[in-house]
Amino acid sequence: MQLPETLDGWLSLLEARHGQSIQLGLDRVRAVRDALDLPQTCPVFTVGGTNGKGSTCALLEAVLLAAGYRVGLYTSPHLLRYNERVRIDGRDVEDAVLVDAFAEVERARGDIPLTYFEHGTLAAWVAFCRAGLEAIILEVGLGGRLDAVNVFEPDCAIVTSVAMDHMDYLGDNREAIGFEKAGIFRAGRPAICSDPQPPASLLAHAEAIGARLWVSGRDFGFSGDQNQWAFWTAGGSRRGGLAYPSLRGANQLLNAAAVMAACESVRDILPVPMQAIRQGFMLVELPGRFQVLPGRPSIVLDVAHNPQAAGVLNENLASMGFFPETWAVIGMLADKDVAGVVRLLRDRIDHWLVASLPGPRGLGAEKLAAILREVGVSGDIAEYVSPASAYEVAVGRAAEGDRIVVFGSFLTVAEVMAARNAPQ
Repeated sequence: MQLPETLDGWLSLLEARHGQSIQLGLDRVRAVRDALDLPQTCPVFTVGGTNGKGSTCALLEAVLLAAGYRVGLYTSPHLLRYNERVRIDGRDVEDAVLVDAFAEVERARGDIPLTYFEHGTLAAWVAFCRAGLEAIILEVGLGGRLDAVNVFEPDCAIVTSVAMDHMDYLGDNREAIGFEKAGIFRAGRPAICSDPQPPASLLAHAEAIGARLWVSGRDFGFSGDQNQWAFWTAGGSRRGGLAYPSLRGANQLLNAAAVMAACESVRDILPVPMQAIRQGFMLVELPGRFQVLPGRPSIVLDVAHNPQAAGVLNENLASMGFFPETWAVIGMLADKDVAGVVRLLRDRIDHWLVASLPGPRGLGAEKLAAILREVGVSGDIAEYVSPASAYEVAVGRAAEGDRIVVFGSFLTVAEVMAARNAPQ
């Protein structure tokens, strides 16, 4: 078979080749990893959790870059371009790097089937190994224990939060999900948990394997006022006078404290000075996570798609001050807890512009509107064929002092971002 010569060609091939987008299990990925024969040569951080993974990865990347290290970051999903998933030294890699990496994985896999995500995870590893990096950050795609990134050995593993999501794959209760998340922990290695109330299953697994577990509020934490905050550890260490991270949202201190705990836990192999932490927190950026765009009306982009994230979004919207009216552009996937998300935000929204999402998992606007009515939202509801069309109407109808909130899925935010970036 002639291999594709472009990134679009590779992505089309991988999408067409494997009908099942999620296939849990590590045997196939591990076999191809071994065939690639690219040993780990630098410290690796693996970041899992229900919410807060992206922000934690972005904060950690910014801090390590500020410390002068060459850093690779693998995340998913992307918003606008696949290249966003694989970053080296703070920049999305070029198409040519990915084309070469996909081809190397293809040659190594032989007749072993790989999903789109698995092939992409191994390709990211190839790109990182060829770049001579000093630190690698890997974001878990789903769960942890059986996710493709778990074939690599973390020097430090971070679980950001444990909440109800992907229940078809991870279990229908928090204890089952917590066990899956804890699967990225390793014996004798630092394991950071920024969820201050982790499920017992996570604690038990960490103890059973002998991981060096740090739990937020018990082994490390933060305190602060409106102007600055401080980080502490149970060992008596305290770093005060810290400015708030540039990522918006009250929950970012949970993520920032976890990053500081992670840096503290690996200081013998990857020392990070306080100045780098301050600088990294000040400069970090992450599109689509409570991203408030400049201009009027105020526009908020947030990929919140489960109840825990919706609760955080609700708190963040409450902290923004007064707006005469709030317009919601919402599109969601059918396998999400739509009612749970809407309940947490229904009293914050005056106008609901519900949009259909494409694909087999996408929820149609008519069904989404029906769920909103069942939940008992008080605002008016209108249906649209796409997030872009809903957003266009919201912009046309919102007053200058109003607020437009785009949320519900990565797909929803991505389409609105693309529409905003399109030539007029």
